[in-house]
Amino acid sequence: MKSNAKSGDYVEVHLSKLIYEGILLENPEDEKGIILLKLDSGYNIGFNKKGVLEIKLIKEALDKKEESGIKRDSKKPNIAMIITGGTIASRLDPKKGGVSPLDSPEKLFKYYPSLFEKVNVSKVEIPFMKDSAEMDFKDWQKIARIAGKFLNDPDIKGIIVTHGTDSLHYTAAALSFFLRDLSKPVVLTYSQRSIDRASSDALLNLQCSAIAAISDIAEVMIVGHASTNDDFCYAIPGTKVRKMHTSKRDAFKSINSKPFAKIFPDRIEVISHFNRRFKGKVKSDVKFEEKVALIKFHPGQDPSILDYYIKRKYKGVVIEFLGLGQIAAKGSRKSWINKLKEAERKGIFVFATPQTVYGRLDPYVYSTARDLLKTGVIYLEDMLSETAFVKLSWVLGHRQKSKILATSSKRGQSKEWGEYKNWVKEKMLENISREFNDRLEN
Repeated sequence: MKSNAKSGDYVEVHLSKLIYEGILLENPEDEKGIILLKLDSGYNIGFNKKGVLEIKLIKEALDKKEESGIKRDSKKPNIAMIITGGTIASRLDPKKGGVSPLDSPEKLFKYYPSLFEKVNVSKVEIPFMKDSAEMDFKDWQKIARIAGKFLNDPDIKGIIVTHGTDSLHYTAAALSFFLRDLSKPVVLTYSQRSIDRASSDALLNLQCSAIAAISDIAEVMIVGHASTNDDFCYAIPGTKVRKMHTSKRDAFKSINSKPFAKIFPDRIEVISHFNRRFKGKVKSDVKFEEKVALIKFHPGQDPSILDYYIKRKYKGVVIEFLGLGQIAAKGSRKSWINKLKEAERKGIFVFATPQTVYGRLDPYVYSTARDLLKTGVIYLEDMLSETAFVKLSWVLGHRQKSKILATSSKRGQSKEWGEYKNWVKEKMLENISREFNDRLEN
């Protein structure tokens, strides 16, 4: 088989009985015997070279430099973008069959010119490009530090952070605590479907995010499709949001709280109270304790799972409780009562969140929860589990509040430890970034 086609060209791949059309892709080093093709549907397909009769060139790939087309408008407000990954800030690379980052305003303009209708994207920074499932607190800290720098630039009206969807709500929660005295909008946005697909949600999400970034909403928020239609987006508080669907365009929902606003491509409609923008310096407080765990209780679960965290000297554990706040207790073959008491004695902070997602824990309705309350478990009412995990890690990161933590053997003892324990409890029950709602909205 001979062919003049190169990666990036549009070709026909002829088999003995079938012909496939698409973009010819580069082959990885370990797949030299395979021909890769991106079909018009957006999916990639591979063929064994031995079964291919011909690769017919239909159209050569264009290899042009990016053309800017951007006309700076001094009347438009300036925003900054932090690109961390996700398909919303990536473009199809026909040679790879995957995506490459849109790492400059010029490239953003080429694919999303409508983003620039109301704003100038004056600065773009890429701290990393990652699948969001591979991110951890160090990545959140990087984003927060860059965000703080942009937010304290008087020429920047607000910022947009593009991000993969899988752990977006964790990052939103982290930035909600890391960025103190927030005076401008911080907008996190996403795309469930890549920009080479007709059903991509990227364009509307970015249009709405631009409007949110220059609004008066001085909050950390996730902005994305409010429904499966391309009509408007919701701006959702960063501590009250969760990904509730694996693939739908309106995957992110506000939990136990109203969104801040409905955002259309040309306007914004306020729904609930928010902090308004003001002139002031944003502080980046990115302290974080890595030894915190999030556990989901299930019926019949052995409480000895806590031994793992006790042995490894974890500082805190968030447990998703059932119903109004129950897990196996008195009368159960595998009661958690004694193990929770042991964890508390060993200096591990244990907090409970609702496994139901919607609603609020109440330990005073059933006797089981009242028994669990006596072990030292602290109930976090309607706080989301992911938010609780991030907040506890952030609170415990401020270890200088008590010198007693310098001596691990004294954890769970002494007057100083008692004072520190009370401080942690008070901070966890303090409504710092809208993580609690007095009135549930869902």
